[in-house]
Amino acid sequence: MKEAQEQRWRRGPRGLVRRITELWALLGGLLLSGIVLLTVASATGNLLFDKPFAGDFEMVEVGVAVAVFLFLPYCQISGANVTADIFTSWVGPRGQAVLEMLASLVALAFAAILLWRMSAGLMDYYEHDEITSIIGFPLWTAFIPILMSLALLVVAALVTSADALQRVRHVAGEVE
Repeated sequence: MKEAQEQRWRRGPRGLVRRITELWALLGGLLLSGIVLLTVASATGNLLFDKPFAGDFEMVEVGVAVAVFLFLPYCQISGANVTADIFTSWVGPRGQAVLEMLASLVALAFAAILLWRMSAGLMDYYEHDEITSIIGFPLWTAFIPILMSLALLVVAALVTSADALQRVRHVAGEVE
């Protein structure tokens, strides 16, 4: 069963969504690696030459915020979100499948609402020309990868919702 499920993940739309979320998360990892290098270089410059990079903490703030959103779709599609197994371990297979479906639907609603509201935030930051105080980085530009991540999270949540519904039906068929 596990092998057949893994094969299904590699083919078709589900496989495409999974591959895209994996690449998107890798971009998040590269971004975090760049932030680490920036921090090390700034700290080294400060220690050795008494000259840290101006605005380094601004770039760390923006970069980490973007990176977190880059990881969300992968967490959803791979089932790596935080779960409270202690509360659900007593539930049978059908209950587990129903809870997985509900969790996916909550993730879908959460992602859709965030996408909607963050889109409004992008427009506000763009219209009011919000920038960071030291280096003048336009904050609206950080919203672009964040919105792309949220759109991908919506798609990942749709996929996991459909898979969970299929598991609910499968388990229900075994029970009857």
